Amino acid sequence: MTSGSVLRLRAAKSVCALLAAFLFTAAARADELAAARALVARLVPQHASQIVLEPLAHAPGAPDAFEVETRDGRLVLRGHNGITIGSALNWYFRNVAHAQVSWCGDNLALPEKLPAVPEKVRIESPYAHRVYLNYCTFNYTSAWWDRARWEREIDWMALNGVTTPLAITGQEAVWQATLRRFGMNDDEIRAFFVGPAFFAWQWMTNIEAWGGPLPQSWIDSHLELGQWIIRRERELGMTPILQGFTGCVPVALAERFPGARILQKKVWCEIPPGPAQLDPADPLFERMGRAFLEEQQKLFGGDHLYAADPFHEGEPPQEGAQYLHDVGAKIFHLTTGFDPQATIVMQGWSIREGIVRGIPEDRLLVLDLTGQKWRETDSFWGRAWVAGIIQNYGGRHSLGGNLPQLATNAPSLLGTPAGRGLVGVGIFAEAIEHNPLLFDLAADLAWHRTAPDLDAWTQRYVHARYGADNAAAQRAWSALRTSVYAQKSPEPPMESPLQARPALELKQASPWGSFVRDYDVEAVWRAWDDLLAAAPQLGRVDPFRYDLVDVARQALADLSLPLHREVVAAWRSGDRAKYTVARDRFLALGADLDRLLATRREFLLGPWLAGARAWGKTSAEADLYERNARQLITVWGGTPENDLLFEYSCRQWSGLMEGFYLERWRKYFTWLEQQPAGFDDHSLPRRDGRVLPAANDFYRDLARWEFAWCERHDPHPTTTRGDSVAVARALFEKWSPVRRASYAGFDWQNP
Repeated sequence: MTSGSVLRLRAAKSVCALLAAFLFTAAARADELAAARALVARLVPQHASQIVLEPLAHAPGAPDAFEVETRDGRLVLRGHNGITIGSALNWYFRNVAHAQVSWCGDNLALPEKLPAVPEKVRIESPYAHRVYLNYCTFNYTSAWWDRARWEREIDWMALNGVTTPLAITGQEAVWQATLRRFGMNDDEIRAFFVGPAFFAWQWMTNIEAWGGPLPQSWIDSHLELGQWIIRRERELGMTPILQGFTGCVPVALAERFPGARILQKKVWCEIPPGPAQLDPADPLFERMGRAFLEEQQKLFGGDHLYAADPFHEGEPPQEGAQYLHDVGAKIFHLTTGFDPQATIVMQGWSIREGIVRGIPEDRLLVLDLTGQKWRETDSFWGRAWVAGIIQNYGGRHSLGGNLPQLATNAPSLLGTPAGRGLVGVGIFAEAIEHNPLLFDLAADLAWHRTAPDLDAWTQRYVHARYGADNAAAQRAWSALRTSVYAQKSPEPPMESPLQARPALELKQASPWGSFVRDYDVEAVWRAWDDLLAAAPQLGRVDPFRYDLVDVARQALADLSLPLHREVVAAWRSGDRAKYTVARDRFLALGADLDRLLATRREFLLGPWLAGARAWGKTSAEADLYERNARQLITVWGGTPENDLLFEYSCRQWSGLMEGFYLERWRKYFTWLEQQPAGFDDHSLPRRDGRVLPAANDFYRDLARWEFAWCERHDPHPTTTRGDSVAVARALFEKWSPVRRASYAGFDWQNP
């Protein structure tokens, strides 16, 4: 063959390759447009015929963009995949149609004819990655979700521009297949797995076995669910983050491989037993890691993103910078040996410089969960990173946050030396389905190069959320934006003593929590009053009804602080009559809070428990899942004698408030009233500011009662009771005079 023939043959092959790539890309785009059409049909089926979807040219590496306009009386949405088209639709909802899709009530009451877009709009995102979900979210919120609920969440992701969701549903099947290859039988494997409410911490390498053993039916059903989730995410153009291998293995594996360097890790948060760590320097690490990645590829495919967080919230088995460097290098070489295009995705939470430096700069993506860790790490030592927010820890309900910091954090870093590696933004809440304003802003920031004007942004948000520009509602949210949403702390705990294990001396409900309020608490009551004034116009709008209950909930939770202090002061004064009045008022507040919460499904205990039981194929399985569900939101783990994490996931839910928290307080008051005059509990042993479960006989009995509550199967309502507006109005009239007297002189910085 002549040189000319060779060149012509090579040219022909190149053309064929380019044509094949073009056809593949075109087919992929067509699939994503079809997925986007299905998204539109699910959300606005009666208006889908008025909406035209068109592809938007998008070169590799170019910023994501969308366009919105009205043409010939029809709404035109342009994007290059389901994410950008979904974002275009959401922009239209926010800015033109005054509509909203939310975790906490939808407003999709669109007029018969869709409103016209005044002029064509094109918006680009400055961020290549818009990352979503924390490991913890998969348990504190979505532990019991079915396909329908996941479909709704993935639709929300598309509307809010999420490109890169964490995907861990069904990982149990990957581990089962892997461990079978190394000689473990199914009984041993299922004993290694935690219960369904605790998988986040198993996959973060913290625990094993707690809350199990895991039924095979769960493994099978959640493999199917996980495959569906990832398939839908990919259809819409998302790139899921799958699991990498860091060497966390079953303790029992050491019996199979006595010569391997398998070390027992320290117990995490007093949840025994601690898992085992296979030393990355051991030859078994390569074999087992490769097997894990192969099994994951078989079951879920791959997108070249692998989450790997060695020694998360724990200590490495060996000290020294060189060891940490070798760990990072070993994880990288294992992963890229399997997938040459792999990028390691690492949380910034427990990040170590030595491990980071063992991974090439262009093959690591760091997730700064709080958006502030970059300050301590020289912007993650030059690696690519994502600025995020956590905001919620454990699913504890609170209204508020630090909107000014959220709005300015990422935009202020773009183009600066500190932001040299900033490639994305993320939402990493430990729990969702609450605080919708804050998370709506966090999602919208993905399309902002500069910080939005918060006054104007909030006004548009309220108009879209309620579908009407009501003056009283706008006043309410202006008061909230400049008070609870302008707190100094980016993740305020804002707990209530109603949820705390009872005591006279109380500073917090959960470990690492606080009762401190650093905002104008009166502003919450003014907002409550203004929302009631808006109710004649907005009272039938579902998001409004949720917000009214949530604002009232926060006001009553705030009021519980001075009312608890009044109980304490009355007891210490020795005036039993005064004490009885204060005690009864404190308990009445809790009962009324339960009554308020019962008017919204989002604040019911029943759906959480029913969702858990629904996955059981037998009564024994349903009982196991319900026990998991009850444990997570109360005692968490440990034993009645030694429990560190109790109340970490305390919730303000109807059913839990009355049937758990208030019942505890009644037990406490009964015991307290049997103590001699002058008794105080300030000398009882404490940890993290909370009385220990084994502090005395009463607290030992109380802890046993708490754990026994987790074994119960009494049913709780899954439907609401009472009218939100009517109950909120009645409680405002009842408690507003009390708050005026109780707030006078109260020290909110030292409650």
